[in-house]
Amino acid sequence: MRPFVFFGKSSMNEYKSKKQTNIIWKFFRSVKLTLFILLILAVTSILGTVIPQREGIMEFARRLNPDMFRLFISLDLFDMYHSIWFRSIIGCLALNLIICSIDRFPGALKLFRAQPRPDRKKPFENLPPEQTFIVREKQGKAAERVSSFLSRRFKNVYTAGDQNSRSFYVEKGRFAHFGVYIVHSSLLFVITGSLLGSFFGFEAYVNIVEGDKTDTVILRKQKKPMKLNFEVRCDKFSVDFYENGAPKEYRSDLSFLVNGKDVKKMSLLVNHPVQFEGVTFYQANYGSVPGKKAQLKISRHSGKDDEITMLIESGVNTALPDNKGSFQIAKIEGDFMRMGPAVLISIQPDKGDEIQFWVFKDSEMIEKKVPGMLGRFPKLNPSAFKPYTFYLDDIESKYYTGLQVNKDPGVFFVWAGFFLIIAGFYVTFFTSHMRIWVHLSNMKKRTRISIAGTSGRDRVRLDRELTHLTGNIKELFN
Repeated sequence: MRPFVFFGKSSMNEYKSKKQTNIIWKFFRSVKLTLFILLILAVTSILGTVIPQREGIMEFARRLNPDMFRLFISLDLFDMYHSIWFRSIIGCLALNLIICSIDRFPGALKLFRAQPRPDRKKPFENLPPEQTFIVREKQGKAAERVSSFLSRRFKNVYTAGDQNSRSFYVEKGRFAHFGVYIVHSSLLFVITGSLLGSFFGFEAYVNIVEGDKTDTVILRKQKKPMKLNFEVRCDKFSVDFYENGAPKEYRSDLSFLVNGKDVKKMSLLVNHPVQFEGVTFYQANYGSVPGKKAQLKISRHSGKDDEITMLIESGVNTALPDNKGSFQIAKIEGDFMRMGPAVLISIQPDKGDEIQFWVFKDSEMIEKKVPGMLGRFPKLNPSAFKPYTFYLDDIESKYYTGLQVNKDPGVFFVWAGFFLIIAGFYVTFFTSHMRIWVHLSNMKKRTRISIAGTSGRDRVRLDRELTHLTGNIKELFN
């Protein structure tokens, strides 16, 4: 069967002529273009290693003058792998691979489909002496033995001849012609995966306080919120420490909710990400935030002899001692004005307007550093509502888990390309198309047997195969 039965001879020539005269086709089928693009990608990868990408930009930018910094920003050199020009280079490489493959594939297909005649003479020209020997058996019986042996050894055996001579043809590694196209396909899979991830994927982060849930993450590049199709709740966060205080291991127990209903529960550890609906969550960091409760002490005089200790929840009205009004914690801050933990007290007296003031946990230390500061400013005076003085003992704190949130829809294509490239390299470098001919010629009561072969590459392997085959056929007649 001919390689292109759907073309007539004239239409085939016309098709080839159009390809040869098409400037764009000629440009993109060039192997030189492939090497040039790969060189550009290598240089770009070096730049991407030297120039910080996203994180660490500001430290690097301090070493640049303003004009150079603006140039780097305009060229997207701080995020080059998501830039238009880098994607264009990748697209050119993909187009180059596709056109190169289409342009050369008909030739490989022709070699694959070609069926040489078993009685060819050319392979036996200049045949080494060790590949020819004579056996004491008539040609007919010798041919039966050789045919039976070759049928056991090879998948297909082709034969031709008459009473005076008999020829056999066998082959190995016919699919070796397609090794390079498997490699091309694998690269296209990887490129497709990277472009899918670049256009339709995202990288984001989110902090979730223990017990809280969210359906919104913050995109790293744009620094803007993005809603997910589900909610994530941090049921529990735990951390273990070494003796020196360094974190040993931290873990987040997460629940994933769809339409308000728990769908899946998973535990997240460092280097052990979890995945839900195509979104991958990584344990990135952790920290603590003020909770909703604070422990206060209230004294009705300047001394502390008559203190009353109370655990107050933020936003809950609580009666003052002697029932002279009520108060509540309006706000809790972990580090207010960089002077440590503080709470905003809001008092509703029986008579008069609402009074608000801040109470610091480390008020005594503040007074030592800046004497009289708290008394001068009513907003900072814990005794602003006479005759009461408020003291802050402690603030409830909660851990939050810091999650890195990624989605890459091209991962499947990248993995498929990875396995394809291994298969392609194996076919390309470890297989070769070997064609072997065995010729038997009649010499009255004896038969001359000659063995020859050709190979597209790997001549050493062909010589080993011919030597081994010659020895096996000789053993048939011993």
